[in-house]
Amino acid sequence: MSGDSPQPDAPEDAALAQSGFLEQRSGPRLSLLLRAAKLIAETGEYLCIIRDISLKGVRLRLFHDVPADGELQLELVNGQRFAIEPKWRDETHAGFTFREPIDVDSFILEPSPFPKRQLRLRMQRQAVLVAGPASGAAMLLDISQSGARIAARLPLALEQRVRLEVEDLPLLYGKVRWRDNGYYGVVFTNTFRLDELAGLAFALQPFAPPAGNARTAASA
Repeated sequence: MSGDSPQPDAPEDAALAQSGFLEQRSGPRLSLLLRAAKLIAETGEYLCIIRDISLKGVRLRLFHDVPADGELQLELVNGQRFAIEPKWRDETHAGFTFREPIDVDSFILEPSPFPKRQLRLRMQRQAVLVAGPASGAAMLLDISQSGARIAARLPLALEQRVRLEVEDLPLLYGKVRWRDNGYYGVVFTNTFRLDELAGLAFALQPFAPPAGNARTAASA
């Protein structure tokens, strides 16, 4: 793989190149990406989009502020995690440096013995489960753009239609896809866009923005 920076492939990257962003990075940019990932903090798990990486850092498209305290990790779809530190932030993007050297090829390829699936945000939120005339308490354990994993005492059949009611979330309608000793996988009737789920995740796991949060020079 060449160490030369590729040409910007979108108006956004052209603007960044013109402003000097690309040249300010410490190390050559190796790959332009457009890939969903998770930003993991002490306050919860949040969706982001990987825009590009270099040997030393990564640029992410965010949907809210960067968590201000605690350690941050970037998790890929295959479960790989990378400890990162924030370096700069603007209105929609943020730059981070890797705390440890990374295998760039592995980062880009995301090898996994399992089929790729949508990112799941792990969280525990009380819910009300409605299945026909029956209803009961449930616990939301994780959520993705297309489904959720729940725990419930209410017995459910495969393909049974259900409704989930979770505070700060819209009503979730779906069908039972799998079951395992009180745990159920529900596939939603209507899926979320990535930015929609990102906003909902922030509503469920709010945090105070960093003090004096302002744009800083791109130095990652």
